[in-house]
Amino acid sequence: MGHRKYSAPRRGSLAFRPRSRAKSLEARIRTWPSIDEDKPTLMGFAGFKAGGINILTVDDREKTPNFGKHFLNPSTVIATPPIRIVGVRGYKQGVNGRQVTFDVYSRDAPKELVRKADMKYNEELFVKAEESIPFIDTIVATAAVLPREANLSQKKPFVFEIAISGSDNEKKFEYIKGLLGKEIRVRDVFQPGQYVDVLGITRGKGVEGPITRFGVKRKQHKSRKSVRAVGTLGPISPAVVMYTVARQGQRGFHQRTEYNKRILLMSSAGKDNQISINPSGGFKHFGLVKEDYVVLRGSVPGVPKRLVKLRQPIRNIDRKVIEPKVIEVMVR
Repeated sequence: MGHRKYSAPRRGSLAFRPRSRAKSLEARIRTWPSIDEDKPTLMGFAGFKAGGINILTVDDREKTPNFGKHFLNPSTVIATPPIRIVGVRGYKQGVNGRQVTFDVYSRDAPKELVRKADMKYNEELFVKAEESIPFIDTIVATAAVLPREANLSQKKPFVFEIAISGSDNEKKFEYIKGLLGKEIRVRDVFQPGQYVDVLGITRGKGVEGPITRFGVKRKQHKSRKSVRAVGTLGPISPAVVMYTVARQGQRGFHQRTEYNKRILLMSSAGKDNQISINPSGGFKHFGLVKEDYVVLRGSVPGVPKRLVKLRQPIRNIDRKVIEPKVIEVMVR
């Protein structure tokens, strides 16, 4: 952005501000799709990023030049151990936003849950929760995933909320009540060929300058004092630096959402003829995927072993779910 006579497009998207570090290693799902179904179902899942592979499929996208031909898909493997439904939470909309009305937990909670919080079963609170259902607005399920079941060393579980489809709160409560203490596998929520949204925390890069952080153009080599810096911070009056000016700061370790990632492959619980997706010696920085897994087309934010959350797609796709025809799995 050195010596320029005319204006130029701005550098860096304002949609990603503030470019600050995420508050947690766990991504927060702030919005869920509104799916009005008679039978309530879970609308999300969670897993741990393992690594990348290539999958050769037959292109089933109609009206494309490659329709019916072999198609190489760079893909990401996500280890998805079973999640456990450990509680029910109810929200009521108030003047200051949503507020928790009740929070009750199951009898059969995993022993590792005490490392996270004191989540004990209380019969009286359960009865009060059922009585307050007509006065609340939203009911969600409280789920837990254990990293040790994905062959990781972390002992503390991840506890998060999962929305339930439908609009009848009484049906939702009964549905979650029937799932309390039970294991839910990824095939109970998603199916091969459908699209999902992926939420995760990106790889942290530390502090970077405006050239790397925003893509600002370098000044000429004869520039005074600096080359890898913006040409000006703003006018002399008013003496204020606008927030839109590219400055150095944190790059990476941001929460990001990837929309409409197609599921190319899923493990089938109970089947012996599983397709091997593990490279020789396991995935780098992760190891072997021994539990259930999901293979998504394209990249996924984050580093290996980091928790990623899967959600039903919030952007509508007018296409029926077709299971991909997998020809070959190429491990890297």
